[in-house]
Amino acid sequence: MSWYSILPPLIAILIVFWRKEVIMALLVAVASSEFLLALNGEGNTLFFTFINTIERVIEVASSPGNSRILIFSVLIGALLAYIRESGGVAATVNLLMNKGVAKSKRQVGYLTMFSGIAVFIESNLSVLTSGILSRGLFDKFKMSRARLAYIIDSTSAPVCILILLNGWGAYVLGLLGNYEMEESAVSVLWGSIGYNFYAIIALLIVFYTITFDKVHGPLKQAEENFEQQETELTEEVKGSKARYMLVPLITLIGSMVGFMFWTGDGDIASGSGSKSVLYATILACVVAYFLMISSREFTHHKLVDIGFKGMGELLPLVSIVLLSLTLGASLKDLGTGVFVAGLVGDFLPIYLVVPVLFLTGAVISFTTGTSWGTFAILIPIGVPLIQALGLPPSLVIAAILGGGVFGDHCSPISDTSAVSAIASGCDLLTHVKTQMPYALFGGALTFIAYLVTSIIVL
Repeated sequence: MSWYSILPPLIAILIVFWRKEVIMALLVAVASSEFLLALNGEGNTLFFTFINTIERVIEVASSPGNSRILIFSVLIGALLAYIRESGGVAATVNLLMNKGVAKSKRQVGYLTMFSGIAVFIESNLSVLTSGILSRGLFDKFKMSRARLAYIIDSTSAPVCILILLNGWGAYVLGLLGNYEMEESAVSVLWGSIGYNFYAIIALLIVFYTITFDKVHGPLKQAEENFEQQETELTEEVKGSKARYMLVPLITLIGSMVGFMFWTGDGDIASGSGSKSVLYATILACVVAYFLMISSREFTHHKLVDIGFKGMGELLPLVSIVLLSLTLGASLKDLGTGVFVAGLVGDFLPIYLVVPVLFLTGAVISFTTGTSWGTFAILIPIGVPLIQALGLPPSLVIAAILGGGVFGDHCSPISDTSAVSAIASGCDLLTHVKTQMPYALFGGALTFIAYLVTSIIVL
């Protein structure tokens, strides 16, 4: 594919930063991608751009895996509304403070980070668990939701790619299993952990932010401008109990693990993340419903209204998730990722190959909004380079994986960023703007680390 395949994501990113309109940016990007695809076809280009844009959205939405993600994102709104209206958030905040677990900003930050690390099974579940648990605590201690979004987003994917006993590990193993290498795919993947500098650095920066209570750049500005809003704490129901939040949350985590085992036929790493998250979310909603109805303070009709109101609150972000997935599918057909990857030429000195692969992964992930899609594009390019140039397999794979996560952390069109915004209750653009400097700093350190390592090893 030609150079113009890079135009749609660039258009999206420009519109995002110019107009501050994510949905408009994604729609224009999808339409421009379909226009370029129509140019290579026959018939009326404008007509087919219109039709194909609609059909692309339908095609993506009708995919079982994507449908699960979208339904899960909507149902999260109902679950959040249930635990908010029950007074469970306020009760849990008070319980944690009384138990001495969350008596300071630092303790709240550690609780958020380590709850995300503990739930390493699936990245969406990690951000969701941490976000739900910590929203009320962050409000209590007057910390911005932007800080919460940064902590959970910069914890979830790095942890999932370092602790590989999950769907991430299974996915990458599946990609590596297509190639013959001197080492087994499992040993290459496990060996990549120590070389995954971006994931390690990202977690260290989060730890630094929490330990020293230091924020910088736009995040510092967001903290300074933060004004306490009407939150769950002011809407507390009399006689509320912490179980209204904790029981659905424990149900969510426990059933997620169980469904991962079940969908993977006893192997948690082979389980379906999209199925498990959806099933677990529905079960948590059901548990929250029955807890509230049994209290006799809520009628069935009242709970239905609360649930739909909660779903409605998240529809804009769910639309962003849908359009992000749609753009990713359209750009795949356009060949954007393959074009960007093809820029890695044979003319590079051998010690630059790994750092450039890291940057290439970041650019692909940034422009397409998907880290997993980046892995699928770059691993088939990276493995032949390993075989042809005699590069350390684990180092190359680590650079590709880290680059995908890095680009995803910076991208305003990433579905992961949207889910993190949903979980934290933060505006998506605010989240991207405040997280990007941290991601860029971590990415710069990672590039240097790969350069130094390549010079030493090669």
